[in-house]
Parts: sequence; C-alpha cells; structure tokens
Amino acid sequence: MFQDRADAGRRLARALDAYRDSDPVVLGLPRGGVPVAFEVARELKAPLDVILVRKLGVPSQPELALGAVGEDGVLVVNRDVLAATRLTPTEVRRLENTGRAELDSRTRRLRGDRPRVSLVDRVALVVDDGVATGATARAACQVARAHGARRVVLTVPVAASRTAADLRGDLDDLVCLDTPHPFWAVGQVYRDFGQVSDAVVLDLLGRATWTPDSPAQPTGPGPGTPRDVLVPVPGASAPLAGSLDVPPRPVGLVAFAHGSGSSRLSPRNRRVARVLGDAGLGTLLLDLLTEDEDGDRSLVFDIELLAGRLAASCRWLREQPGCRNLPLGLFGASTGAAAALSAAADPLLDVAAVVSRGGRPDLAAAHLAAVRCPTLLVVGGRDEAVLPLNRQAQSRMSDASLVVVPGATHLFDEPGALDRVAVLARDWFLSHLVPGSRHAHTSRVV
Repeated sequence: MFQDRADAGRRLARALDAYRDSDPVVLGLPRGGVPVAFEVARELKAPLDVILVRKLGVPSQPELALGAVGEDGVLVVNRDVLAATRLTPTEVRRLENTGRAELDSRTRRLRGDRPRVSLVDRVALVVDDGVATGATARAACQVARAHGARRVVLTVPVAASRTAADLRGDLDDLVCLDTPHPFWAVGQVYRDFGQVSDAVVLDLLGRATWTPDSPAQPTGPGPGTPRDVLVPVPGASAPLAGSLDVPPRPVGLVAFAHGSGSSRLSPRNRRVARVLGDAGLGTLLLDLLTEDEDGDRSLVFDIELLAGRLAASCRWLREQPGCRNLPLGLFGASTGAAAALSAAADPLLDVAAVVSRGGRPDLAAAHLAAVRCPTLLVVGGRDEAVLPLNRQAQSRMSDASLVVVPGATHLFDEPGALDRVAVLARDWFLSHLVPGSRHAHTSRVV
C-alpha cells in the first residue's frame, strides 16, 4: 500500500538506482503518472518531461489499439491489428488526424512553449501511477522508441500481473513494485488516489530540475552540431530543408532520403545519423519536397524527381566546408531508398555505397542494373510485403547484399531492431567509404 503517488515515486526510484548513471530521461504519463515521475526524476537527478500520446482505437472496437500518435509527427501502427481489421489507408489517415488534433490540444495545454527533451540515444524511463490494460503505456513506450531512445523502460508502482507479462515482450525492461492478485483497479494500492489536474502537472514540470539550458542529448567524440540548412536545387520552387552535421575531420559523407509520410525530422533516421556521426561520418538529412509540395501524393512517388533532387543536393553537400573530396554514401528508407538507388545509378555522382532500410527498390527497377556501388538492403523479417521486393532487387543488382533482421516489422519499432540497422549501416559505410578501417572486414553477404 502506497500513501500517495509521491510515496510510490520515491519507492520506485530506489528500484531504479541501476539506471542512475545511464543518462536517463524520466517521462511521466499525464496526468496521474507525473507526480510519480517527479519523485523518480528528483531522486535520480534526471531531467523530467511528459510523454504525450494518443491511442488510436479501431472504430468498431475502441478498446482495441490500432496504434498511437505522438509529438513531432510520430505515428506507430500495429501491423497485425491493421491486417486483421482491414482498414483502408484513408480510414487510417482519418483516425490519425482525429487523434493528432486531440493530442495537439493536450500538448498546447501541458507543454506550451517548453521544448520536448530529446530522447535520441538516451534511456527513456516511462512512468505511470499504475497499469491495468496496458494500452496507453504500450503506446507511450512505442512513441519513446520512435523518438530515438536507445533503451525504453516502463516503470510503475503496480500492474495487473497478466498485463505485466504481456508488456515485457515490447520493452527493454519493466520495473514494477507490485502485481497484486486479485487486481481490479490501480487505485486499490493507494490510500490517497485523488485526481490530478493539469495545474498540478504544470506545477511539477515547472519545479523539476530540468531547464532549457540542460543538454538535449549527450555529446559524443565524433559528431559536430547539427544545423538547419537550405539546399538550392534546380527546378524546385524553393530551397530544400535539410539538417547537416559534419564532425571535425570527417572521413566520409552520407545523405539521407526519407520515405513517404516522414521528413528530415524522422526520429528513426536521426538515430541512425547519430551513430554514423559518432563514427566520424558527416550526415545530411533532407526533405526532397518543399513544404508546398509535400501534400501532393503524386510527387511522393515521383522517383525520378526525387532522385534528381537528391543528386543535386549531394553535389551541394560536396561543396560545403570540410566536405570536398570526401567519399559519398546514400541512406534511403522506404520510397527514399528508391530515390537513393536511382541517384546511385548516375556514374557522374560517384556514390561509394548505399544502404536501404525497409526500401522499395521495385520503384527504381529501371535503374537497378546500373547501380555498381556496394549496396546493403536491410529488411525486417516480418515485413512480408517488402521482403520479397528486396530479394528480387538483390538478384538484379551486381553488388548487393541482403540482411533480414529477425522479428522486425517495416518501421523497425521492435526493441533493438533500429539499433541493429544503425550498426549495420555504420559498418557498411565505413567498410566501403573508408578502406582499411577497422570495419573493413564486415561480411558482404549476411
């Protein structure tokens, strides 16, 4: 029995002592999880933030979670539920838009102008006052991973035993103080379980030790400081928006092309870029469409247009300070992989290596035979629609290797899956952009 949420938070913090020196960020689920998270953050001397999510329920079964939306455009979808319900893309977009409108309203109330603490390459301690069904907690953990956390830990004072067992497979760790039986409600273990208002949440966030001057993410020995850039390309109505990070004494360059529905702000690509930066590679994350063009679905699949803009952006990249004469690699995700492969087929661009994550090489079918540089195709083992497309592409290319990540789906949301992609990409680029590096022995066929 806990006296109240603050008491539960203090006891929970003692169970989390092993994470004290792991660079954690404590994320409270509003509203009831924030008083618990406040005490955890104070005891661990860690930054405190809220994690704002909105569960997307299936229209005919609202209790069945199709997925969730999070801040900064994050969308997570349960592919198994999507397949079972047979919702159309239009229906999914309608659900997402409704959920995002509600999420945006709550974000404005609870966050205001205060920036979100970056989770990139950090341990996310997701805290609630208890877990009954686990749907919201699961969604929050998925969103934390999508925001770039290298390790996601759900930490609660109490949970239903069956729910706790079900959740463990989706997490890196679960820290729970009690799983009482019988379990009928979270409040059964609290003497004081009164409602928590938005005003209390805002007060606790204001009293937390984190300030806007706290480091947003750890600084490593390799990367420089990412900066927003505008990349002029022929034919575009406006310069393309990009994020450029060139470390001191870079050993190579990698340009990123994201998939449809994503952007240069993609937490997944930023997470991979961070790993490449730590290895001494400069990175350019790029929006290949302007803001005005982004809503035109026909342009999202205009691979020739996207590939031409990617090539022009790479030529611009090679003219930037510290980037001249450096070897160039391309990293593409989903439809962005098709643009990367098409651009790599241009011999004048002189691309040294390509990595495709969950790519659609079939959209670049006309150019595959002309891609001469070493290409790594990385696909999730449960990405049943895309995996055969990559097998076919590999058979048509002169120097392509395929890695299947067991248990991973299209977005590599599963624990450790995206980390696997980042390491594979790092080793591939260093092996082929920096001959003689310590990664040059990397296997070509996996």
